[in-house]
Amino acid sequence: MPLNVPTRHNEKLKQVVKRINQDVELQQLWRCANINAVDRSSITDHGEVHIRIMANAALKMLRLLAEAGVQMSVETNYQLTREDAEVIVVLAACLHDLGIAIHRDNHEQYSLTIAYPKLRELLANVYEEPERTIITAETLHAIIAHHWDQRCLTIEAGIVKVADALDITEGRSRIPFEAGDTGIHAVSAAAIDSVSLLKGEEVPIRIEIAMSNSAGIFQVDELLKRKLRNSSIAPYVEVVARIEGETEKRLIEFYTM
Repeated sequence: MPLNVPTRHNEKLKQVVKRINQDVELQQLWRCANINAVDRSSITDHGEVHIRIMANAALKMLRLLAEAGVQMSVETNYQLTREDAEVIVVLAACLHDLGIAIHRDNHEQYSLTIAYPKLRELLANVYEEPERTIITAETLHAIIAHHWDQRCLTIEAGIVKVADALDITEGRSRIPFEAGDTGIHAVSAAAIDSVSLLKGEEVPIRIEIAMSNSAGIFQVDELLKRKLRNSSIAPYVEVVARIEGETEKRLIEFYTM
């Protein structure tokens, strides 16, 4: 299941994505992470599908911000390019949950341990020093900062944090909900039909969320909002959620505790 993102004319990103798709070890780490997430912890998918959704969302948000004139942090602080920032957010999306292969708890820290040598490997001959070290450090920062309460010091880290919170549609909650979980996380995720990333009118990014049931507000308010508020891109994003249809879809027959 290859990673497929629109690399456009970014040759470095194209090389990195090709290496990611040829990396047997990385693909197995995603599967190991998913065993710990889905099979052993009964939470939603954190494997290859999540990676693809998140990487594409991050790349689209970055380009919407850039189109609106927002400069990426590697441009501001290191005089690198927007194309380098694209490499950072895609790499961070691909490596941010590798630590779950070790343990779900505190996985952000474990992800750093696995990601550092993998980054050096994926970036070899694509970047020379010192740029290779800069891209590595910036990617590691985006990885550790994807936890909702970890402060983002870069625009790229904020993009990765918010992109991680956008993988919340109904199909993505199917595992716990169909397994019989009627907790608010599963029920609210099952209420979300679609998430769309659009160009905003007053701010660069508009996130539109279509719901079949008002229970989906929990996902928006408790998961997406807290990540957005603790990101570096909050001033550039608006979120609009709506319930579609004249009647709400019944998600569970009854609830008992």
